[in-house]
Amino acid sequence: MGGDHAPDIVVRGAAVARERLPSAYFLFYGDETRLRPLIAEEPLLAGCCEIRHTDQAISNDDKPSVALRNGKQSSMRLAIDAVKSGEAACAVSAGNTGALMAMAMFGLRTLPGIDRPAISSFFPTLRGESCMLDLGANVDCNADNLVQFAVMGEVFARTVLGIAKPTIGLLNIGVEDMKGRDDVKAAANILRESTLPIEFKGFIEGDDITKGAVDVVVTDGFTGNVALKTAEGTSKLISTFMREAFQSSFLAKIGYLFAGSAIKKLRLRLDPRRYNGAVFLGLNGIVVKSHGGTDAIGFANAIGVAADMSVHGFIDKMKADFESLQASPAELGEVASK
Repeated sequence: MGGDHAPDIVVRGAAVARERLPSAYFLFYGDETRLRPLIAEEPLLAGCCEIRHTDQAISNDDKPSVALRNGKQSSMRLAIDAVKSGEAACAVSAGNTGALMAMAMFGLRTLPGIDRPAISSFFPTLRGESCMLDLGANVDCNADNLVQFAVMGEVFARTVLGIAKPTIGLLNIGVEDMKGRDDVKAAANILRESTLPIEFKGFIEGDDITKGAVDVVVTDGFTGNVALKTAEGTSKLISTFMREAFQSSFLAKIGYLFAGSAIKKLRLRLDPRRYNGAVFLGLNGIVVKSHGGTDAIGFANAIGVAADMSVHGFIDKMKADFESLQASPAELGEVASK
């Protein structure tokens, strides 16, 4: 029931995902009177879904603490509870990010060695794809949080993106060691001096994200969310400028006919729906956050991300890899005190 255009795009997105994932089965949590007519319009969902009725839903304006306290029978909470009980392999929501994170943390808990989960997603780069975290779950982060994000991102890039030895960079206002906030500089010192078997490249700047300078971009949730929304807005701006340019004259329209296939390829690369589906890393269960303003195709992609993680046993890999990669509290404390 969450998102700007729910539940319509959620139901339609499930139908699109079902076409790609013929073995998928869906549990829809929400208002049955609104869901049933929508599902009836989607032949692909016949026989592969159930409606779990609840008339309680979390709004975009609900504070996480209020949602956690008063939303025990909300669609969001019930979906997460289904993951906790093992009835569902994963949960996907386009709703309130803060409430979703709070409920997921409360219901699923974090994996050993992780203080806070982080939101991570893919970014298109000149070298292919990279991942970035945090994208909005944690506005304020200390040095230890950033170090844990680096470890989680390294595991994510290695197990999901298939990169043998991912490189890691801390997003900063400059690459020089003396620049940036104290927490960012402290995190860099820990990563440089730690015995963690990860390839830390140091500080990177905003333009390094799309260059693909590193495979894993680590930052706090405030900065990461601003970077994400800026990238999405830039993509839409470029698409608008191109459309206006090709409509500006008769010759431009003819040029569009000749360049049609190349433009289609460019649009696909820049389409934010293709990268929709941010993962809550660090939880003992799979929860994927869809962009609240996406359409059915974008929501289907978020379902695809969740399904892929489930099929490939991501949580088990995360547990095993994080156990071998995480620095002990003693080590972190020793390095941080230097």
